[in-house]
Amino acid sequence: MIRVTLISCTLATPVAAQQMQVPSGQPVTLSEVLIDEQPGEIWVRFRFIAPEIARDGGAVSYDIAAPDMDHLCETLALPYLQEYALNPTRVVISLSDREVPFGAPTPEATQFFEAYRPETTRCIWEEF
Repeated sequence: MIRVTLISCTLATPVAAQQMQVPSGQPVTLSEVLIDEQPGEIWVRFRFIAPEIARDGGAVSYDIAAPDMDHLCETLALPYLQEYALNPTRVVISLSDREVPFGAPTPEATQFFEAYRPETTRCIWEEF
């Protein structure tokens, strides 16, 4: 796995650590971007912190957060891929209620994931 630091994304200011605008209005902050080489494939993973999805005290369910993940794929991931000339097989958008090390079991964390096939102007949802 190659860890990539997000510097900017077709925006005048860096987007890491900025709150992203999503359809639900919940606070969502980009945590990191990872380039992951699966067997013969490249996946780019966009990991976000979304405290409102927490099991204990959160107000945002998966049904509310799913359109947010679609939105983040199309408005942040696609421009990022274009800016850095990346052509992955899949884009994964993940929301977590807290910082979680990639791949580490963290049963107390609430996490939502969606995978997409990136096209030029849209993200096509791919069932895991």
